[in-house]
Amino acid sequence: MNDLFDRSIDLNSDYTAEDIEVLEGLEPVRRRPAMYIGSTDVNGLHHLVAELLDNAMDEAVIGQASHIDLDLEAGDWVTVRDNGRGIPVDPHPKFKKKSALEVILTTLHSGGKFSSKVYQTAGGLHGVGLSVVNALADHLIAEVARDRKLWVQEYCRGVPKGKLQSMGAVSNRRGTTIRFHPDPEIFGTKAGFQPARLYRMARSKAYLFRGVKIRWRVDAKLLTKRDGIPEQEVLHFPGGLGDQLDAILDDRTTLMPSPFIGEVASANGNGGRVEWAVSWPEDGEGCLETYCNAVPTTRGGSHETGLRNGLTKAIKAYGELVGNRRAQQITAEDVMDGATAILSLFLRDPQFQGQTKEKLGSPEATKLVETTIKDHFDHWLSGDPEAANVLLDHIVARTGERLQRRQAREMSRKAAGRRNRLPGKLTDCTSSSQEGTEIFLVEGDSAGGSAKQARRRDTQAILPLRGKILNVATASAQKAQANQEIHDLAQALGCGIRDQYDDSKLRYERVIIMTDADVDGAHIASLLITFFYQEMPALIENGHLFLAQPPLYRISQGPVTAYARNDAHKEELMNTSFTGRGQIEISRFKGLGEMPAAQLRETTMDPENRILVKIVIPKDEIESTAKQIDDLMGRRPELRLAFIQKNAEKAMDLDV
Repeated sequence: MNDLFDRSIDLNSDYTAEDIEVLEGLEPVRRRPAMYIGSTDVNGLHHLVAELLDNAMDEAVIGQASHIDLDLEAGDWVTVRDNGRGIPVDPHPKFKKKSALEVILTTLHSGGKFSSKVYQTAGGLHGVGLSVVNALADHLIAEVARDRKLWVQEYCRGVPKGKLQSMGAVSNRRGTTIRFHPDPEIFGTKAGFQPARLYRMARSKAYLFRGVKIRWRVDAKLLTKRDGIPEQEVLHFPGGLGDQLDAILDDRTTLMPSPFIGEVASANGNGGRVEWAVSWPEDGEGCLETYCNAVPTTRGGSHETGLRNGLTKAIKAYGELVGNRRAQQITAEDVMDGATAILSLFLRDPQFQGQTKEKLGSPEATKLVETTIKDHFDHWLSGDPEAANVLLDHIVARTGERLQRRQAREMSRKAAGRRNRLPGKLTDCTSSSQEGTEIFLVEGDSAGGSAKQARRRDTQAILPLRGKILNVATASAQKAQANQEIHDLAQALGCGIRDQYDDSKLRYERVIIMTDADVDGAHIASLLITFFYQEMPALIENGHLFLAQPPLYRISQGPVTAYARNDAHKEELMNTSFTGRGQIEISRFKGLGEMPAAQLRETTMDPENRILVKIVIPKDEIESTAKQIDDLMGRRPELRLAFIQKNAEKAMDLDV
């Protein structure tokens, strides 16, 4: 032990000032790109375009640009062009030998948005967006048309390839053009821009500011039939968020004849503005989208809190006005559940959480949005009492359902479970009977989100689990009891474990394991089956445990579409259902979280179409099953190695 201690001291003595690195310029971005764009997968790749669109939108919002071009070319080249003022090209006062354009492109935290002199409200706030794009592009070309002159400068991985060059006079052009190609050293060679995703991004920006036209163009060779997007289109929506709401609702019937839509500019003249569009579709399938300074805040934040509070306080006040006593029990959950709402806030100097700006943290946004929404929703409800009463009755009914569910949890359900508390991540079904109900165990919040949209609300519940649960075959009883995922699973089922198991208290008729159709998904399913085998064997014996069969591939040829569970099934379909003429398109699902809700419902969750595998243990194989689980999941790795060596020759087309 002393020798080990002495050696550790010797190692520490080699740690000197020479080991301290100082990253300069754009080197931090290339060394740690995820810190600036969230990740280096397809999401981070598309975030580069979002940064450029945000800069162009900032020019449009302050009235300096009327149109923005977004072009996607073959080979993953993207061009974003605006007709704004153009980035300044004169020498920067602090860096005499560099133009302002080069400073912005090569220096983190440089830009014109740190004060309100140039931009009162802006989406690009940290002065890193354009420089990050430059750092993570293996080739970038910046063109600036300003003061009737055209200037061009090229870069490679953040380094100028030459000086800023004057290309002569231009009389009918102004603004900034950025054309770039993402660096495969950062993003890999397989990642590529998705036309449909970029189109949706451009369209959402056009909805957010009705004064801008976004001209979309994509190389026709990059499109497939399933993309369903145009090769060229001018995206312009004079109705703003109202047009976006119409597109989301897609002719679905709503509770009220007209939606709650409005826009209010700040009275102090600082460029602030609140805009909203809200409706309640009859089918109860809603969604919430929030933005701040034209940046999508996918994780919500303080402005979303203001929207929820404002709508809730107004509807409760209206209920009190018309004498509905039950209205005082309404919560924001009752109001927003099933609502389709879009909120756009323009705010000076907003505080986002992180460079990717997914959540707004500005405390003043809550009060601003809440006050604005409440005042106008009060007038909207009073102006149409008939529609207001329909909405109030609907929300009060939601309140009653919520209180009933809470009472049922507190009193315990007779036919389906009877326990006092449910895990917060569980999205329960509305049925109060065990008969016909199902709970889907899915991997992670992403798959859980898709499953919630695809489910039948009355009979199907969703419980997301965080990754691979504990292997109970090797863990101690104390460790298993302390594991949060196992605790949540046992609570959701309500039937107890081991000696305390009571089949009559099982809250659902079927327990369905629904994991990705790949190796990781199979591993998670194996861990869950091991859990049920060891902790709730009677659940398997009584026929409650099932394994979902999500597809791995989607195959289409003209009007014919089919789904394949695995490679063997794909080959079978290719030899039977797709033998005619025409191009065959095959897409592989990366996971349940990447599947559109409609496809997940059709292929995996709809009882009319899905395939479920029932987990059973034949009576004559009880002993052999126990031995096999102990060999493969137990504490002795040499037994697993022996099994692999014995069966390795049988393995084909491994998904690794």
